[in-house]
Amino acid sequence: MLKAGMWELIRANRRKSLVLFLIIGLLLLATGYVVGRASLPDQDGGVIGVLLAALVWMCWSIISYIKGNAIIMYMNHARRVTPSMYPRLHNVLEEMKLAANLPALPALYVVDDLTPNAFATGRSPKKSAVAVTTGLMKILNRDELQGVIAHEVSHILNRDSLYMTFAGLMLGTINIFSQGFLWGLWHGAARSRVRFRGRRGGRVGTGTPFMVFAVIFALLAPVMTRIFYFSLSRKKEYLADATAIRLTRYPPGLANALAKISGSRTELSFFNATTLPMYIVQPFVRDRKLRSSGLFATHPPVEKRIKILRSITTSVDYDTYQRSFSRVSKGTLIPPSLLNRNRRIAVRPPGPQEKLPNRRDLGDLVRASNGFIFITCLCGLKIKLPPGFRWSEFECPRCSRHIKIPAKKMAALMALLARQRKEKANQAPDPLTYKRKGGGWESFACERCGKICQLSPAFAGKMITCRGCQSVIKIV
Repeated sequence: MLKAGMWELIRANRRKSLVLFLIIGLLLLATGYVVGRASLPDQDGGVIGVLLAALVWMCWSIISYIKGNAIIMYMNHARRVTPSMYPRLHNVLEEMKLAANLPALPALYVVDDLTPNAFATGRSPKKSAVAVTTGLMKILNRDELQGVIAHEVSHILNRDSLYMTFAGLMLGTINIFSQGFLWGLWHGAARSRVRFRGRRGGRVGTGTPFMVFAVIFALLAPVMTRIFYFSLSRKKEYLADATAIRLTRYPPGLANALAKISGSRTELSFFNATTLPMYIVQPFVRDRKLRSSGLFATHPPVEKRIKILRSITTSVDYDTYQRSFSRVSKGTLIPPSLLNRNRRIAVRPPGPQEKLPNRRDLGDLVRASNGFIFITCLCGLKIKLPPGFRWSEFECPRCSRHIKIPAKKMAALMALLARQRKEKANQAPDPLTYKRKGGGWESFACERCGKICQLSPAFAGKMITCRGCQSVIKIV
C-alpha cells in the first residue's frame, strides 16, 4: 500500500517537474535568441544564440548527469565516510532505505561544519548520496535524525534531486547569457554593433526598439527563471515532508529537527548559491544578497512546515497531511488520485531517548575517520595519536607515565601511513598554477581545499605548498 501510493506520487511529481523543466528550457533558448539577435543584428544572431544556448545546456547536462554527485559534494566540502566511522548515522540511513524500498543504499557523506543541516543529490535512486553536517549529529536525537534522513531520502525517492540539479544548471546558463549581454552592452561592445536603419531597406527588429526589448528581456529572464525554479523547490519541500512522515510514522521527530536547525545562528563555512536550495532548511548566511524571501525564497517558511507537522497527531497518510496543509497554506499539494483512499497509517510512539554526542565525541569521530588511534592512560587521560606518529613509546602529558604503544596499534598506524602514501603517489594530482598579478602582496584561495595562500613582495620562488592540503602550486 505504501509503495503503490508513493509510486503514484512519483509519477505526478515527474509530470509537474517535466512541464516546468520544459518551460525553463524554452526560456533558456529564448534568452539565447534575444541576446544573439541583439548582439549580431547584421547576421543570423538569433540562430547562433539558440545554438550556443543549446550547446552549453547540453554540455552542462551531460557533465551533471555523469559527475553531478561528485561536483556537488566537492562544492560543499563533503567527504565520504564508511559505516564504521558513523554507525548511528549509517543505521538510520539503512532504516530509511528499507522503509522507502530504494534499490541501493545512498552513499553517505559528512561535512565537517558546526552548522546543523543536510542535503541529498543523485540522478536516480541507484546513484544517490546523502550528506549531513557534524553539527546536525550533535543536536539531534535518533527520532529527529531519522526525520531529517527520511526527508532527504524522500527527495531521492520522489526524483527531486535530478530535476533540481538540471534546473539549477539552466538557471546558471540563463544568468551567464543575460549578464554577459548586459556587461557587453554596458562597455559598448553590443552598442557599437547597433545600426538603426530607416525604412530604406533596413532590417526590421534589429534597431533601437528591439535593443530596448532585449535589455528588458535580459533583465527579466533570470528573475522569471528563479521564480519558476524556487516555486517548484518550495513545493517539493512540502512533498518531501509528507513522504518523510510516512516513512518514519513520527511527525514530531521531523518537526523538532526543523525547529532546532532553523534556530541555529551558526553560519555555514562553505556555501554556494547554487546548492543552497538543496539543504533541508536554508542555511544561515550573513550575506544579505543570499537571504531571499517571498517569491525568491529557496524554501517555504519553516514555521509553516513545523505547524503542519505538529498538527498531525493520529495518522500520517496523505489525506491528513493535505488537510493540515490546507489549513496553513492555500492550494492543493497531494494529487487527488491519492486522496480519499481510507489508508490510515497510525503515528508511532517516540523511540527511547539517548544521550546526544557532545563536541568532543564528534571530534573523536572525525579523528577516527582520519586514521587517529586512541590510547587511555591509567590516569584517565585519553590520548589521540595521528596516523603519522612513528614512535613506539611516549610519556603521558598529564602524569608523565611511560606508555608503550601496543604492537597491533603501532602496526595499524604504520600500515595506514603506508597506504596513504601509496594512494597519494598513485593519484599524482595535476599541479596547480597561479599567475601573479603584480609585485606586491597577493592572496588567493587554493583550488582544492580553499585555504588562503599569500605571496609577499619578496617572494621569488617558482612554487609554494598549500598549508591546508599540501598541494604544490606553481607560481608563474
